[in-house]
Amino acid sequence: ITGSLALLTDTAHAITDAFGLLVALIAGTLMLKPANSKRTWGFRRIEVIAALGQSALLLVVGTYAAIEGIRRLFEPPEVAGGSMTLIAFVGLLANLASAWALLRKSDVKGNVNVRSAYLHVVGDALGSVGAIAAGAMMYFFGWYIADPIVSVLVSLLILRGAWGVTQQAVHILMEGTPASIDLDDVKRT
Repeated sequence: ITGSLALLTDTAHAITDAFGLLVALIAGTLMLKPANSKRTWGFRRIEVIAALGQSALLLVVGTYAAIEGIRRLFEPPEVAGGSMTLIAFVGLLANLASAWALLRKSDVKGNVNVRSAYLHVVGDALGSVGAIAAGAMMYFFGWYIADPIVSVLVSLLILRGAWGVTQQAVHILMEGTPASIDLDDVKRT
């Protein structure tokens, strides 16, 4: 409706967040299933697999937004800055409410699945702030290049967060040494 890539990127990120939160909820429920003869560790790794899937989806969204943003840098389209700012503001409020709920009710630091969902929401809130800023610049100054610039910046934030979660999830699935353990200290002991 607005023609804004920044808002489209923010919206795509919000949709992946909603999907990610649903996946996190399902994975969190499945991991509570007890171990059995086929799964001696139960379903505890499902959360890590869910986080890996979420981060892979974000890598796709972030890459698309970066490529499209760079393309639009050379030919920025006209964007409805006022409508964009209003829509982004509503998105920001929703993201802040989601982040607050996750911080209050979940283990954001100790659970990679919840951490992934939280990073989605925080990244989306930053995307909303960027979309608000770009919308205001276009509305007041007609500076349409703000839209692709914000799109590229938001995509880089998405890619950075997704890459970090991907590395952490793969490290866990490959049974790497936990970050809190000093292997040399364990050997000496």
